[in-house]
Amino acid sequence: MSPLLVLRVHTDLRLGFGHLARALVLQEHWRSLGGAACIAVSGDARARMAGQGQHPFDGRPLPCRVVDLGEDLHAGLPEALKAEADVVLVDLWDATQADVAGARPLKVALLEDEGDAHEVADLLFQPYLEGVSWPASPLKVVNGRKVRPLETTRGACRILRGSHYIVVDPQALALRPRREPLQPLAVHKLLVTFGGTDGPGLAARALEVLRSLAASGRWTGACTLLAPQGLEAPPFPGCRILKSLPSLTRHLQEFDALWCAGGLTLAEALCMGVPAATWGQNDRQQVMLSDIARVGGCLDLGLGTDADPEATRDALEQWLGPEGQETRQEQVRDGMALIDGMGASRLAQELWSLASSSKESLTP
Repeated sequence: MSPLLVLRVHTDLRLGFGHLARALVLQEHWRSLGGAACIAVSGDARARMAGQGQHPFDGRPLPCRVVDLGEDLHAGLPEALKAEADVVLVDLWDATQADVAGARPLKVALLEDEGDAHEVADLLFQPYLEGVSWPASPLKVVNGRKVRPLETTRGACRILRGSHYIVVDPQALALRPRREPLQPLAVHKLLVTFGGTDGPGLAARALEVLRSLAASGRWTGACTLLAPQGLEAPPFPGCRILKSLPSLTRHLQEFDALWCAGGLTLAEALCMGVPAATWGQNDRQQVMLSDIARVGGCLDLGLGTDADPEATRDALEQWLGPEGQETRQEQVRDGMALIDGMGASRLAQELWSLASSSKESLTP
């Protein structure tokens, strides 16, 4: 029987759509290994739509089974589902030890945890919260296994850290250029997006920053701004405002640069060699973006909700113009080195091993 992976996610204005999008990528990799997958989703209206088996953006049928858990972030898994499953991946920002205990007796893995939930789990993937850059050598042998510096343990939980475990859509890997794409002298086409929900309303703030740059002649390019909640202010000449851009991954390389928050789109842009400037949507995400900027992956413009408009305009003017060409070229190089597009495959392989160890422990 094919091992069943349960992907426990939540979606709302605060968390955005990224956790569900990440689950859709992971289930594809899991099924390619020969397993079966089920997404267990809680949250707002988008979760209800997903729970009915429809993609929240375009209504297409979802490629795997989905269970709707209602609105509660900490809703437990149905006992009938647990009886079928082999392993569960909990991808919640605020996972607790009670969430892990509620998934037992299954093997439990977590994707990101800044609290103590992982201390009672079996496996933790920590792509961002302890830094994205970790050396791959030297190796040492622990309990008969070769262990790299990016791997550690906490109690019985094995922890895998860094950009090796950042998930991107398989399309990003397929579209990844074989050579570093050369940056133009100045950015002529800019994409601005802060996620499928843009809960903090950063699109409206970005529009006014870019409007001011364009009006003063400090930047003369064109921009496409995605505003899922809509905007009251009209676009300026050279700007178009859309609620969404279907199949966004396939369109990223049509733009010279990207202004975004953290999440799947940023990871895909780095993987595909599209330079990015970032605004954090909250304090936690800002820490993650600062780590990426520290190793050259992006231009860190700070916390978007608190950013000073004039400082943001000054930084963007330089980055978007001829003075920023060298910086953007370096970001292409460092971003592609940071995210190789294989993170989802690594997660799926580790989860498969975890599921296999669960079967072995039940064998007399």
